[in-house]
Amino acid sequence: MSLLTSWLASPPPDAAIQIAPEAVSVAVLGFRGGAPVIQGYAIEPLPAGAIGASLTATNIHARPAVVAALQRALDRAGVRPKRVALVMPDPTARVSLIRFDQVPGRTEELEQLIRWQIRKSAPFPIDDACLSLDVSTRRPDGGTEFVVVVARRDLVREYESLCEDAGMHAGLVDLATLGVVNLCLAAPAESAGDWLVVHVQPTYTSVVILRDSHMIFFRSSGEGDDLALSDMVHQTTMYYQDRLAGQGFSRVLLGGLGRTPGAIDEMRRTLAQRLGIAVDSIDPTRTASLTDRIAVAPDVMATLAPLVGVMAGARAAAVSA
Repeated sequence: MSLLTSWLASPPPDAAIQIAPEAVSVAVLGFRGGAPVIQGYAIEPLPAGAIGASLTATNIHARPAVVAALQRALDRAGVRPKRVALVMPDPTARVSLIRFDQVPGRTEELEQLIRWQIRKSAPFPIDDACLSLDVSTRRPDGGTEFVVVVARRDLVREYESLCEDAGMHAGLVDLATLGVVNLCLAAPAESAGDWLVVHVQPTYTSVVILRDSHMIFFRSSGEGDDLALSDMVHQTTMYYQDRLAGQGFSRVLLGGLGRTPGAIDEMRRTLAQRLGIAVDSIDPTRTASLTDRIAVAPDVMATLAPLVGVMAGARAAAVSA
């Protein structure tokens, strides 16, 4: 499956950069014997409040601190990339699934139709938005469903300009959980059936349902939302059964940093009990191995997941183009 969303198409990036409220991180993907390998990575924590992931308000509150952390991460990873994939937190954009019975023949007309469709629900003027779309599902009745991502253009520029301050060009922009989705799809595993992907970060939780390799559901809940993960998954499962003709999940994947120490393990037990199925970890090394064989801490693996996913998706898109 190609990358679910990018605001600017480009050749495969030299590296991926993630800018999140808790840290900035960088990863480089290469190949050894034709197999993808994580050649280098680094994670630099950020001071509290330096980044505030928001759909409608300024996100970067301590630019010098973020740029300095990004420079340190690049130094530790031993890379000076020129073209990078930029991964932003999910709350910086809105992801929707929009269906049309008939699709205009021209891309410009389709984009105008989508902008008109989402104009009333967008929390900011749609003319000020970056918009990305990709086909999710072509239905038997002739209709087409699109994954649509919108974000305020000036807020996207806040993140892009951080890369520019560090001497890099963000040729591709993606969201963390969409990177995780691409990671899951790139892993050499059976992709048939319905998947549930749960990505839990300190400031948000996102839930995705895939049918084979197509996204059919996306929901994200911010830190301030008064909704427990178990309730969120329960509501998602009810919607899946009632509205999406769900017959049961073939796989359930869980990953992320969690909101408190040990939270991911507790969530895994809760989800397994509630759904009656084993819950697997989102593991970037199923898609790309590490150059060294040293054991990596779970929080490092969680940070690498969207970075490896966005690079794997970009390379897949370049090959299929």
